[in-house]
Amino acid sequence: MKESTSFSRLFLSHFENYSRLVEKPQTIVLDGHCLTLADVVAVARHNLPASLSENAIQGIEASAEALQKSISKGEIIYGVNTGFGGSADTRTRKIENLQREIIRGLNYGILEGNLYSTPSALIDRNPGPMQRFTDTLPIDNQSGNHMPESWVRGMALIRLNSLVTGASGVRLSTVETLFKLLQENIMPLVPLRGSISASGDLSPLSYIGSTIQGKPNIMVMAGEKTSRHVSRADVALAAKSIPRIHLGPKEGLAIVNGTAASTSVGALAMHEAMCQATLSQILTAMSVEALLGTNESFDPFFSHVRPHPGQTDTANTIYRLLRGSSLMQRGDGSEKSSLRQDRYSIRTAPQWTGPILEDFTLAHDQVVTELNSVTDNPLIDITGLENRTIHGGNFQAKSITSAMDKVRLGTQSIGKMLFAQCTELINPATNRGLPPNLVFDEPSESYIWKGTDIMIAALVSELGFLANPVGTHVHSAEMGNQSLNSLALVSARYALDALTVLTQLSSAHLVALCQALDLRVMDASFLQQLERDLQHVFLSNLPSSNFQGSETTDGTFHHWKQTWGIFTRRYAQLTTSNSRDRFTTSIAATSAYLLPLLDAKNPSALASLQTWTEAATQWCIDAFRANKDVYFANPDATPYLGVAAGKMYTFVRKELGIPFIRNDSIATPQGEEEGGVGVGNGVGAGRLGMTMGDVVTKVYRSQRCGALYEVVAECLMAVEGENGKM
Repeated sequence: MKESTSFSRLFLSHFENYSRLVEKPQTIVLDGHCLTLADVVAVARHNLPASLSENAIQGIEASAEALQKSISKGEIIYGVNTGFGGSADTRTRKIENLQREIIRGLNYGILEGNLYSTPSALIDRNPGPMQRFTDTLPIDNQSGNHMPESWVRGMALIRLNSLVTGASGVRLSTVETLFKLLQENIMPLVPLRGSISASGDLSPLSYIGSTIQGKPNIMVMAGEKTSRHVSRADVALAAKSIPRIHLGPKEGLAIVNGTAASTSVGALAMHEAMCQATLSQILTAMSVEALLGTNESFDPFFSHVRPHPGQTDTANTIYRLLRGSSLMQRGDGSEKSSLRQDRYSIRTAPQWTGPILEDFTLAHDQVVTELNSVTDNPLIDITGLENRTIHGGNFQAKSITSAMDKVRLGTQSIGKMLFAQCTELINPATNRGLPPNLVFDEPSESYIWKGTDIMIAALVSELGFLANPVGTHVHSAEMGNQSLNSLALVSARYALDALTVLTQLSSAHLVALCQALDLRVMDASFLQQLERDLQHVFLSNLPSSNFQGSETTDGTFHHWKQTWGIFTRRYAQLTTSNSRDRFTTSIAATSAYLLPLLDAKNPSALASLQTWTEAATQWCIDAFRANKDVYFANPDATPYLGVAAGKMYTFVRKELGIPFIRNDSIATPQGEEEGGVGVGNGVGAGRLGMTMGDVVTKVYRSQRCGALYEVVAECLMAVEGENGKM
């Protein structure tokens, strides 16, 4: 049996290809068979050009010639000399006019917003009833009714990759004009809604069909990258000397009858899903460190006896990402009153994430197969001894629905896991000694991450709603002819919506993790120094003569070790208390332990204990405050962190400039009133003055543009090959 590629290797291979295309742009050559996910993302989002493979030209010309011969013989060919869909029982001799009619009838989508300015156009034609409402504020996103340009570029690319196979009967000149649209970046405004992805994505693709005809009632985006503007299709084509196409037999149908829109959105969603799934494993490794967890639950033996490939991959990845961490614990249960094992959110991450990776791997294969498929109808078969025109249903986009429904379900599961990890970090009942709400300041004076806790609850709830399958909501359409329709574009759209929500959640979690790691390291450095200092205070104030039986120095040292253990346990339990109360109570607990051990015959023993209590309490308070000031001035958790956490922490702190946060970090700058003009003016100019939303948004933007994903790939590459290949 052929060994399957792990998700981690699949992600790295994809991302390496994608990064190479972005860093050193090259023309994507289309032959109908070799288009990759990385190619689509690069062309759609980074405007890489595409060209026709020389090897494909002969097949395109032969297919168009074969179609003409079939027509000349009087063959009845669907959509060429028949009506469409449920009206295929009609016949016509106006073959070329039929192609224009199908395109015209499919331009039915709703377009409005600032780019398209439909309301103004309507007012110009009929100024009466709408004139009074020109200043009415919208209730929706003004660009929300048309597809982003990246979707449309991907759609054009994928449709071309289908047409160049020479199975659609489209002329070479028509294919070349479609390539020119990509090259000159003339992209129609395509309605967001209206496709059921049954006979393909008819309506979205019809706007590309109308654009190459130069229809003046079709609006396009044109111009250079820095000066994009809305133009009429005819004007945009003329500006680039692109001749308008007069559609030949079957060409209108060949353009619109396919899954390119669904597959384009699905491909963009698949890229994001793979990045988020990989990021989630890194965030889990960081959570292990922040929650003082162990790597025990990622031991290879678990996957040896339960060998699901996704579980094995996840466990191996997280195990290696934790390499070098000083925050991981032994987890042997030696600490009294501690959980013997980590909580589910990190302990069962391989079993939880593994099936998602398996689903995403299958979804990836489904999407890539669709990228290199011919999806219109009928098809022209020129591969045999005799040419054939055959009728079928390759336009049914159920494979993309299947892939995207899996993506949304997996996205929800990832979000639920990250939500559980993040809430456990924020909650002092579960975060193993971190302050409540991850605050730097006194717990009674700061509640910075309480808002984040609420936000991620809203996000994970929305993910739960978006996880519902789309494919179960099919209704018959078009005179009952399209009794089965995939709703693939709807599923892909909502997959991207779900991934947007997950990206916001993972952004919030990453910010919280960096804060937690700083707090953890700051506390670790404090306790390391305090143990040495407090031992000196103890031995100075409680010499062996104060204890029963004229204790030896070794006996006194034993009492010190017990005292330190009592102090640290009580200290960890009192994270919700302000620092003075916390240390007063913690030192008092040590005094309660020491009191029965004192020599009652020594008149100074009790006084020595009192001196210890007072001196130790004040020392702790002063040292705690001093340590916080020193660490905050130059926070750096990297010496304690594993390989992945170190890279992510450095990116957030150094590259994005997101600081270790205290109340002052997000306070209104000095000299500014609340709600004032901002940090750019006044006495407080130059200070941070950000909201928590600004901080999380910065991480979110770094994900959406792909900068953070580069660090994600670096984390995996840093551990690739350790303990076996990924």
